[in-house]
Amino acid sequence: MKLQELDYKLPSSLIAYESLKKRSHSKLLTIKKESGKIKHEMFIDILDYLNPGDVLILNDTKVFPARLEGVDIANNSKVEALFLEKFISPNIWKSLIKPGKKLKIGNMFNFNNKIFAKIIEIIDKVAILELKYEGKILEILEQIGKVPLPPYIKREEREEDRIAYQTIYAREVGSIAAPTAGFHFTEELIKMIEKKGISIVFITLHVGWGTFKPIRSKNIEDHDMQSENYQINEEAAEVINKCKGRVVAVGTTVTRALESAYCEEVKEVLSGKRNTNIFIYPGYRFKVVDAVITNFHLPKSTILALVYAFAGKQLIQNAYQEAIEKEYRFYSFGDAMYIY
Repeated sequence: MKLQELDYKLPSSLIAYESLKKRSHSKLLTIKKESGKIKHEMFIDILDYLNPGDVLILNDTKVFPARLEGVDIANNSKVEALFLEKFISPNIWKSLIKPGKKLKIGNMFNFNNKIFAKIIEIIDKVAILELKYEGKILEILEQIGKVPLPPYIKREEREEDRIAYQTIYAREVGSIAAPTAGFHFTEELIKMIEKKGISIVFITLHVGWGTFKPIRSKNIEDHDMQSENYQINEEAAEVINKCKGRVVAVGTTVTRALESAYCEEVKEVLSGKRNTNIFIYPGYRFKVVDAVITNFHLPKSTILALVYAFAGKQLIQNAYQEAIEKEYRFYSFGDAMYIY
């Protein structure tokens, strides 16, 4: 598939820069794959699309304040770092540094006199930093770090972002971006879903650079997907494997984790902690997931390619065009889509 096929034009007025005060009051566009029928609902209506016996799977990863502002010690110029993940040991981290054009091994940075960092290696434009600090790194990041809002949200962090840019069930710290399909769920809605006889299962995939690394190649098949960590415990795997209804994935991160964990030999989802660099694009045969709840994604992204793969390029393009005409809110804080 050509990268250009993942492109579309979106009026800037439809980009959601803030979350709704009432999460479940977002719009919901539903797509029935078999018939191609598109309907327009409110997210609370997802109850009508879930049946007793279905298993709803949520990603309970939690975003940490991964964005830091600091200075280049050599020339006192401002720098910004996005701490991606630990690498090899607790004091070695992968990071994206801006400005990045003149980065070289040996560059040293000071982040608020709390973290001092030195570039010891550069891999595919990602800086490998050796850190010096006192205490626990995640506690320090909570003090001096900022919420890693998507790059298109060009405003300063607000206090409410620390709550808004998390799902209500986030608990396992490790993501640089939220699994945004889960933003639409409230505690009340989750209780209503359970009361209807739908099992709810939590798994963890820490959203990293792999999900959002831009596709640069003209042919998307040539894109190098970065690895991300995921974990499925034994109880969750058992519930999924014994599902009598449909496996409903909340988000592309859940979809990728489940498809990665599937073992063809035993025809089951395996429990355990693993890494995945799975890149799902048209032509992929889904083995686990029967339905997906997702948001409206950026053009030319790997996650839009996954949605194309699940429902078909033309059907998704039609749905996106209809959503634009009906002024849906797009991207992370935007409205939702249910494909079944």
